[in-house]
Amino acid sequence: MNKTTLMRGLVAASTLVLAQFACAHAYPRHQSPEAGATVSPAPHEVSIEFDDALEPAFSSITVTDGQGKPVNSGKSAVDAGNKKLMKVALASLAPGSYTVAWVAVADDGHRTQGHYTFTVK
Repeated sequence: MNKTTLMRGLVAASTLVLAQFACAHAYPRHQSPEAGATVSPAPHEVSIEFDDALEPAFSSITVTDGQGKPVNSGKSAVDAGNKKLMKVALASLAPGSYTVAWVAVADDGHRTQGHYTFTVK
């Protein structure tokens, strides 16, 4: 293989890799309560701000207690005025550990998901 063919192959491969990074994926920028936080008093909602606008129909937050029981008091929703912000209201939380699981589908259809925990003192 000559140098020109090798260089063309490397440029093509690099272009494909960079194109993958150019596609939007929504990742959390700020979480409330924050991941790993110990809070008191108990929060009344969980909110996550993402770095890209979300598709409301396919994005969600679920909060569960230490036994895996959901503690949301309603469905999560993407803020109509700020499509990067998603919230869910919570029932009254007792002291303990809680897990926040989120699914974020960006406007372009790319899906990300994750989870974190916080503790109510």
